[in-house]
Amino acid sequence: MKKMIFILVAVTIAACGTSNRINDLSNNTSTTSKKNRAKLPSSNATQIAIDVQYLSSDELMGRDTGSEGIEMAAKYLKERFESIGIQPYGDSYMQPFKNDKASGNNVVAVLNGSDKELMKETIVIGAHYDHIGIIQAVAGDSIANGANDNATGTASVMAIAEMFKKLDFNRRKVVFALFSAEEKGLVGSRELAKQMKASGENVVAMINLEMTGTPMVGKDYITYLTGYDTSNMGEIFNKENENRVVTAKLEAAAQMNLFVRSDNYAFYEVFKVPSQTLSTFDFTNFDEYHKVGDEISGVNAQHMSEVVDAVFPGIFFMVNEEGLKMNPVTNE
Repeated sequence: MKKMIFILVAVTIAACGTSNRINDLSNNTSTTSKKNRAKLPSSNATQIAIDVQYLSSDELMGRDTGSEGIEMAAKYLKERFESIGIQPYGDSYMQPFKNDKASGNNVVAVLNGSDKELMKETIVIGAHYDHIGIIQAVAGDSIANGANDNATGTASVMAIAEMFKKLDFNRRKVVFALFSAEEKGLVGSRELAKQMKASGENVVAMINLEMTGTPMVGKDYITYLTGYDTSNMGEIFNKENENRVVTAKLEAAAQMNLFVRSDNYAFYEVFKVPSQTLSTFDFTNFDEYHKVGDEISGVNAQHMSEVVDAVFPGIFFMVNEEGLKMNPVTNE
């Protein structure tokens, strides 16, 4: 019942609609003006809620890598990409991997770029969709549903993919990558990064979304960005959104070195380009990390939609314009 209530609430708070396709952006456009960026679409909180609800349902049994549940999740994500109208990356949405730690499938889709030069560069937008499966029971419940970790990030990537498809404008190639085996040690993302490198893919940035289901406490910004000092990505996010402060450096995340603990780091290792994670889990606003209580009832779909809408202008800039760069000093 609580899942149905969550979806019904999300329906009432969803954005009233999204903007029409940007007709005045063409393949020959050299820049994307503030005026055009003001026409960016909004995300659909209802669809975000539906995606999180399915991925964190008991039916998927916690989405442990190698399980029947995660294969069901992969099939669902494949069908979502198909319904949005985004093509598979390569011959199949399913990009298999196998090493001594784990085997599974990353689910990967692509929008090819429109600019004859910038289409040679690739932006990866990703999140892990696996979780830890069945754990020690608490009050008879042994399913670690993984709603916030990381059905939220996965649903956010889907929302961003849908927004780009509605725009039908991206000068660089955009790869949407949903990783398995993150919980086994970033296995899926590391394997995909290596595969992309071997195939000659020119990845210039990776944006990862992780645990975006609950608002931060006492902050005037909506997300934090891991590895904040490694690049000017945070500055771009804040500059491109005139309505609010999008992101900042969270000291607790820096102290715990979260930069190296999520899938962004796999791409940083392989490509040495700006590769960072957006999150709203601030260590005070969510008590169910890797517990059976990480269920949809603890996730705020409206907040998730606001996160997507806040970060999208910066992502749009990075996909279409110049200016993203590594910083010479890293302290995370």
